Amino acid sequence: MEWKKEIKILTWIIIVFLFVFFLPLENLRFQEAFAATLDLAKWYAREHVILCLLPAFFIAGVISVFVSQASVLKYFGANAKKWVAYSIASVSGTILAVCSCTILPLFSSIHKRGAGLGPAIAFLYSGPAINILAIILTARILGVEMGIARIIGAVVFAVVIGIVMSLIYKKEEKVKADEQMHIKPLPEKRPMWQTSFHFFVLVIILVFANWGKPADGITSGGWFWLWTNKWLITSVFALLFSLSLVFILKIKWHWVLLAGIATAISAFVSSSPLIAIVVAIAGLSMITLFDKQDDENKEWTLSTWDFAKQIIPMLAIGVVIAGFLLGSTHDETAMAGVIPAEWIAKLVGGNSVFSNFFASIVGAFMYFATLTEVPILQGLIAAGMGKGPALALLLAGPSLSLPNMLVIRGVMGTQKTVVYVILVVIMATISGLIFGAI
Repeated sequence: MEWKKEIKILTWIIIVFLFVFFLPLENLRFQEAFAATLDLAKWYAREHVILCLLPAFFIAGVISVFVSQASVLKYFGANAKKWVAYSIASVSGTILAVCSCTILPLFSSIHKRGAGLGPAIAFLYSGPAINILAIILTARILGVEMGIARIIGAVVFAVVIGIVMSLIYKKEEKVKADEQMHIKPLPEKRPMWQTSFHFFVLVIILVFANWGKPADGITSGGWFWLWTNKWLITSVFALLFSLSLVFILKIKWHWVLLAGIATAISAFVSSSPLIAIVVAIAGLSMITLFDKQDDENKEWTLSTWDFAKQIIPMLAIGVVIAGFLLGSTHDETAMAGVIPAEWIAKLVGGNSVFSNFFASIVGAFMYFATLTEVPILQGLIAAGMGKGPALALLLAGPSLSLPNMLVIRGVMGTQKTVVYVILVVIMATISGLIFGAI
């Protein structure tokens, strides 16, 4: 008998038994936290997985399969020019407009292709932090001063955190740089502009499919027009994407046409655009998996599936834990977790070291869907939150979350993840203190 194995099994049995035995089902706080967990999970599945994650997986697949390693190394590699690498990485969010979870497959793909740790981390942070839609909304609702502070803080954060991470793991980066010196670049299969076109069309579809609703009371202007016409705009770019499949990836046109017809029919039959997106993704997966013209097309979908397998389980666990601890806040819903929301509001008043640090911690662990951090902060500020802690939460929250941390750990290990989180929290705290004192 393997005693260690049996003791381990017994230990887990005891833990599960005690957990079930002492479940405080009669406690109202527990009941509300459990309901908040289910609500957040349901909302995340409906609003985030299909609209954000699935397109992001395919975008990551493009980087993994169609973007040559030489191109990644040229701009993000350990031997790339630092000012070029950090400049591109630190402003990437203005183009991507994604949240802390959607950036993960993109980060994972460039990390696997050989990107240096510093630029990869800068990219990981800036993707959600400098979301151009969120910046505009911040300035409009929380004031121009907060909007400008968020822009400056996010760009500086991305560069500084990336540089610090690369210095901490300098020996590993030197080994990677030496290895990359001996990599012989393979000839490009197609012109870079074609791959770039295919990539950015997918990115634009992702951006407009997730275009946020304007603030209450706004019924005119460019933002409102884009929001009311976002599905029409998305459809136009979906058509360009179909042309890309035919003329760039060389997939048979009648296959693409059939997938397009199925998507169009589902859009007219169902009032929910999610159905059309699911049909479109299913159609894309089928025509690429069964394409015999180019093995890369099949590899693209298989790579997408690999990212999904790696990321979705960790995100699911993270969403459940975050919902239980911190509650569910989205749209018109605000449900408390086991940690009362009023406690948080009381602890982030003023501009003390503790209030800024606490705001950074809450922001780091709480899950914010794209653009939701702004109305949440609006409510907290109304409840007495200081402007310093508000900025600290803005700088830590959108780029981190418990689900996000779990996935990052799977990509680059526990130690680097812990260091990254600590750096974000420390810098957010310092930035909040400075901003609060101005």
